[in-house]
Amino acid sequence: MTTAQHFSSEETDPHCLPALEAAALLFDAPWRRFGVVGDSLSAGAGDPRPGYASQPWADRVADTLRRVVPDLEYRNVAVNGTTTEHALAQLDRLIDFAPDLLHLPSGANDIVGRVPDYARIEKELRELYRRAAATGAQLTAFTLGRAYRIPTFEDWTDRVRTVNAITRGLAAEYRAVLIDMWDHPVNDRADLLSADRIHFAANGQAVLAAEVVKQLAHRLGRRVPS
Repeated sequence: MTTAQHFSSEETDPHCLPALEAAALLFDAPWRRFGVVGDSLSAGAGDPRPGYASQPWADRVADTLRRVVPDLEYRNVAVNGTTTEHALAQLDRLIDFAPDLLHLPSGANDIVGRVPDYARIEKELRELYRRAAATGAQLTAFTLGRAYRIPTFEDWTDRVRTVNAITRGLAAEYRAVLIDMWDHPVNDRADLLSADRIHFAANGQAVLAAEVVKQLAHRLGRRVPS
């Protein structure tokens, strides 16, 4: 684990991307309809932080895409507390929207229970990926960061590692763009989490957005800054 760091603004944060640099990475992006389903991670819930715009990661990504695709349509139907089972219903609401870029959740709320049923979690996530892939959209997903912790459960790290492994496997199978946040340096920041000690604050949202842009650019064959 690295030493915790604090950055005063997006401009000095090495893991953020200036707006024009982010847009340049996606300068000929093919996506015109960006959809998001899922839970609070998909919705971008989080507290403000000085020096960072209070803007969810997906809104930031949409703004970046609009710099190169001015007529981009964006719809985010994520709701805090959503499980994968409920995300399937959200996806049904996006079918008529016809997204060509679609973000999926990673089972964060499925592991908040006495004994997670990993077979069921994988089955429901697989069905979510199957239906999402049938839209023809480019899929994206996060792995859960290690900063995401619920101390009530002594086996919490194992729970996150297990659901992350499921996400990685499905992302590879369905050629989703995977933004792997498990061991990203942002996890070590003392001011990363909101007051609830669960959700990334605005500085984390900015980093999430930058990582999505970088991975989308990588999928487009761009040389991406580390």
